[in-house]
Amino acid sequence: MAATRFPVEAGHIMMFARAIGDEEDTTVAPPTFTMASAHYDPDSPLRPLPGQEWLGSGRGPGVAVEGSGGLHAEQHFEYHRPLRAGDTLTVSTRPGRSWDKAGRAGLLRFSEQITEYRDEAGELVVTARTVGVVTTQGEGT
Repeated sequence: MAATRFPVEAGHIMMFARAIGDEEDTTVAPPTFTMASAHYDPDSPLRPLPGQEWLGSGRGPGVAVEGSGGLHAEQHFEYHRPLRAGDTLTVSTRPGRSWDKAGRAGLLRFSEQITEYRDEAGELVVTARTVGVVTTQGEGT
C-alpha cells in the first residue's frame, strides 16, 4: 500500500529526473514519479531499511514479499493534471478488476490495484493502475 500522504519536493523531482536521464524541467514530476511514494510508507516492501534485506537487495537468492509469488505485468498512469513541486498528495489504494486466462503452464490469474493521488483540495491528480499475475500450475490447461 502506498503512503497516506506524499509530499512532492523539488529536490526529490530533480533526483528522480536525473536517475532516469530527464533533466529538462524539474518543476514538473516525470511520469512514473508517484511510484516514489513507497519511500514515505514505513511498511512498504519496496522501502529499504537499514540492516535488513529488502526486495532486490541482492543479499541472497531473493527476499520474499508477503503476498507475492507473482509477477508485475503492467503499469499505467493517468495524469489529470501535471504533478508539481509543492503538491502534497493524499494516496488511497483499492482493488480493481481480476480475471483469468489459460496459459501453457496453467491458469494465469490477473489482478489490478488502483491507486489514486489527490491534491490538498481533494482533486484527482494521478490514477495509477498496477496489474499483477500469478500462475496456478495444472489448472485451466
